[in-house]
Amino acid sequence: MGERSKILDLPESTRQALDQRLIQGGFSGYVELEAWLRDQGYEVGKSSIHRYGSQMERRLADLRRSTEEARALVAAAPDDTDAMARATMQMLQQRLFGLLRDMDDIDPESVDIAKIAKAMAPLVRASIAQQQFMREVAERAQHAAEAADRIARTGGLSADSAAEIRRAILGIAQ
Repeated sequence: MGERSKILDLPESTRQALDQRLIQGGFSGYVELEAWLRDQGYEVGKSSIHRYGSQMERRLADLRRSTEEARALVAAAPDDTDAMARATMQMLQQRLFGLLRDMDDIDPESVDIAKIAKAMAPLVRASIAQQQFMREVAERAQHAAEAADRIARTGGLSADSAAEIRRAILGIAQ
């Protein structure tokens, strides 16, 4: 594990001000930020500020991408709860992997991995239950379609009518 970032040792208010300056400056001007921190009484090199800024920029880009993906998903499938749940789970996993990737540069006391894993567990269980439910619905629809097909044929319906009933029943499960 690398050396702890000096930025993480800054007071919260100073770090928030630095974050704002990084964002407003388009993640550039590290020499000026180094001078500003020095004026505030902190000795933090421009390389440390750059590393911190790069990670922050990457996290903001990840957040923007996740937000855009969520908006696109809602627009594309507003009533598809299963797709929404899968996308949410995928975004959470991406965030967790990003968090683990950046662990060397994050204050370890600000992140509780066990709590994150515990929070994800019900989502995983819900996803598994949803998939199992969808399989059961499809299986029941298949049995219902086969039964309707048999009844239709023995009742004298044409093959086309029986096929239409079968398609209608199977379409419900999709």
